[in-house]
Order: sequence, then structure tokens, then C-alpha cells
Amino acid sequence: MKNQVLKVHPNDNIIVALTDLAQGTQFEFDNQQYILTENVPAKHKFAAQDFQTGDDITMYGVLVGKAQNFIPAGGLLTTKNIHHAANDFFIGERQTDWHKPDIGKFVNRKFYGFQRSDGSVGTANYWLVIPMVFCENRNLEVLEEALIKPLGYGRNRVYANQAQELIKMYKSGSDVTQILNAEMPYVEQVAKQERLFPNVDGIKFLVHNGGCGGTRQDAQALCGLLAGYITHPNVAGATVLSLGCQNAQVSILEEEIKKRLPIFDKPFFVLEQQKVGTEADLLSLAIKQTFAGLVLANKNSRQPAPISKICIGLECGGSDGFSGISANPAIGYTSDLLIAAGGSVILAEFPELCGVEQNMSDRCVDTENAERFSYLMRTYNERAKAVGSGFDMNPSPGNIKDGLITDAIKSAGAAKKGGTSPVVDVLDYPEKVKKPGLNLLCTPGNDVESTTAEVASGANVVLFTTGLGTPTGNPVAPVVKISSNTKLYNKMRDIIDINTGTVIEGEETIEQAGERILDYVIRVASGEIEVSAVRHGQDDFIPWKRGVSL
Repeated sequence: MKNQVLKVHPNDNIIVALTDLAQGTQFEFDNQQYILTENVPAKHKFAAQDFQTGDDITMYGVLVGKAQNFIPAGGLLTTKNIHHAANDFFIGERQTDWHKPDIGKFVNRKFYGFQRSDGSVGTANYWLVIPMVFCENRNLEVLEEALIKPLGYGRNRVYANQAQELIKMYKSGSDVTQILNAEMPYVEQVAKQERLFPNVDGIKFLVHNGGCGGTRQDAQALCGLLAGYITHPNVAGATVLSLGCQNAQVSILEEEIKKRLPIFDKPFFVLEQQKVGTEADLLSLAIKQTFAGLVLANKNSRQPAPISKICIGLECGGSDGFSGISANPAIGYTSDLLIAAGGSVILAEFPELCGVEQNMSDRCVDTENAERFSYLMRTYNERAKAVGSGFDMNPSPGNIKDGLITDAIKSAGAAKKGGTSPVVDVLDYPEKVKKPGLNLLCTPGNDVESTTAEVASGANVVLFTTGLGTPTGNPVAPVVKISSNTKLYNKMRDIIDINTGTVIEGEETIEQAGERILDYVIRVASGEIEVSAVRHGQDDFIPWKRGVSL
């Protein structure tokens, strides 16, 4: 490691520890001498000056907190001596000039995807089975059992041998202690089943708990979200199961589909249980129609396409004190590269833009988008405060333990995912991306709710940074998991795809990591690489019920 500490921005008055530093450690940084007054764990911050009660705490060049009491230079910052604070924001002048990165390495790159009639290109080719209401979830389970394994989409159950071994031990008289101490066999890799439809990547069942019992706005939003998946470039067609009496009517779904894709020509089957009659008739018809749809979907195959057809969703979860200085700025550079090449990027998680609103607002290409961003941010925060949980309560226990002790510190680092390009559009959940460039999408910071929304808006690949580790995936879009530190990458290699701890260790610049990630994205988009979330069948799907969720 080249450095033990880092000041992220020249105007910062706190310093990040890149490794564990003991109390009494002395060193010189920026021509100033420091003596640590207490132990400072890696990822945490210490004072670069004496702070009096009420003094501003600055990181990433913005206000991230205020001192609650006296903090000496070299003192560890904690939730006990600082509290969240952020500057207010206003509609200022447009600041849309940016230094486009050199895309010479990517100017002629293509990926191999699935061409759709509307001009979009999928990075995968899935068939969807969707319930309009939770009452149909059990029927989805029956269809999944009937279709997945026989058609060759069953996942390898590598742990089945372990259960069989325990069964043998139990039957032979082993007690609980022997069972708990038993060495379990683990099969690293098992040959995949042969698919009947090789050009179809899978059948995905979007089970949810909505559709009825909520507000009419909930039903409208759910239909919009589901329409986003049905019209998604990674989706070949869909089977929809409706009970018939629910709030989320098929007619609303069809209206939302038309908003997103006026000429909708994908195979699309709708079955209403209260019209069809018996469960047996419903399921038999659903199986026949889905099978026929798969026959049609299989006729599509991967073809070359420009990387401008890639739309990346940006996400972070289980963040740590290194996320904002390694993984997030690295994918921020990836975002700038793709946008310079004509592609699209979605930055969401509005509770995690708290404190950097002014920068995001100023980067909006017009006042209309800046005003919409301001309205969505203020309204969201006010609704959260009304139930006693404002943006300042966003950091999780894991975030705090690993150095993200205020929401503004977390947000300022999270915003780095969006790079430096202008904001071309501001979208409210669950609107669809319409313009190439950087799009802001109003979603919660909740990992799965936000990822679910980004894909509905058009992301055909998701870049997901993490410092603590998370298995999160999505039913139809590959979610590339990126670690902020090498320790995590080595510890959880089965769920992490890319390591950017190399930036912390001085082995690689942010720009080099960003280029490496874009190259990886292109290969994922072409089907050359199966990311961990796809390999494990991590099909997380949670619609945002438009209440307060951080």
C-alpha cells in the first residue's frame, strides 16, 4: 500500500484511514504533522484540525456533518461526536460543461445482444410469468415447478449431497453432536442441463405481494413497473395471470405498456382466473401459451450491436468507508465512458443524494429538470420526516460500523457513481429512460427496491458496488457485483465479480479501474460472462410501494 491515509478533496477537514492506525501514530501529511489521539480503524475518519462544538465537518468538498463537542486534531470521528448536516440547495446556473473521457479503446467496440423491433437491444433473452395480484402467486409456483426443470432451466443443487449425507447419518444413529461436526461434501461445479430452447436464457417469475388492498396509486405504480419489465429489451414476451377483481387491472397494465412501447409486438398472453374457471384449466392454458411463446422467443439470437445500446443502472448496497473512494468513483468513470460513447446510465437512490443536491441540480441540462429534481428530493424527505425517519436516518448499522457515520458522508460517496457528465433527464418512479446520457431516477436507497426500479426503467446491466458484501441480483438484468476492498473480494469470491480494492492499494487508478469495468460490462452484455448473481439464480424483485422507504 502506497499511502496510509487519504484526503479525498483539497477542502476537506477530515482524513480517511486506509489501514488500521494505532493511537499515538505520528505522520506528516500535506506538510502538516499529525498525532492520532486514539485508534482509527481502516475506512474511518479522523480530524485534520481541532473542532469546536458546532463546527462544520467537510468531506468530498461538501458539508457532511457538524461537531457535537470538542474534537482534537487526530481524533476519531464517531456518531457520538458528530451529527448529520448538509447544505441547502437552490436552482442555480447550469453547469453542464464536462471533460469527456478518451473512448479510443471503445470507439469500435460492439456487444452481441438480442435486437428488438423498437431498436433496443437486450443483453439477455427471458420469458416472464407475472401475477397481477398476490392471489396468483401460488399458481406461479405451480407453473415454475411444471416448466423450469423439464425445459432445462433448473439450477444445480450442489447442496443436495449434504442433505443426503445427513439423512444417512441420522438413519444410522448419529446424534446431534456428530451431525453438527460432520464434514460436508461440496461439489464445486456440476454440468448444466441442456436447454430445450438454447436462445432463451430462462423463464422468470416476478412474484410480488401487491396488486390489491393498497391505494389506487399503488396499483398504477405496480402496473407501470410490470410494464417496464414486459417492454424491457431483455424480455422476449410474457404470460400474465390475473384474478380479475384486483385494483391492478390488466387494462391499466396495457395502458402502461402503450406509454413505454406504442407499437407492442412481443408475444403476450393474459389469463384471468375468474373468467377461465377451474385452476386446472387456467394452468393448462398457461403452460401451453408459455411454451408457444418460448418457441417464438427461441427464434431470436445474439447479433452485433453498438455499445450505445447498453443502459447501465448504478447501485450500491452494504457500503463501507472505502466505497466512495474506490468502487463508486470507478463506476462513475465507467459511466462517463459509456455516456461519451452514446450509451445511457441511471443513477437512483434519492436518499443517498442528500448533501450533494446542489451539484446534481446544477448539472441538469435545463431548469425544468433541476426543478423536478428539487421537488422530488424535498417531497421525499418531508414525507420521511413526517413519519419520524428523515434522510439523516438512512445509514445502516453496517454502514456506520465501517465508517459511514452520517447520511451526507454516505451520500457524497454514493453520488460518485454518477460520474461527471450532465444530467439529461430526471425521472420519477417507475418512468422509462428516454434519452441517452445520465438519468436521475427517484427510488429508495433500499438495494432491491432500487435495483428493481432501475431495470424497469430500462437498465440492461446493473453495476452494484459493495463494501460489506451482498448477493443481490435481478430476474432479467445481470447485476455485476463490485467490491470496494480486496479483503471482501477474497472473502466472498462466490458472490463478487470485480475487485476495486486495487485503487485503495495504489495498484490501479480510478480511470484504469473504470475502463476495466466497462470492458467487463461489454463481455457480460454479450453473454460471454455469467455473473455471480445469475449463476446463483439470485432473482430479487421488490416493487416500491410508494410510501416511505429509505
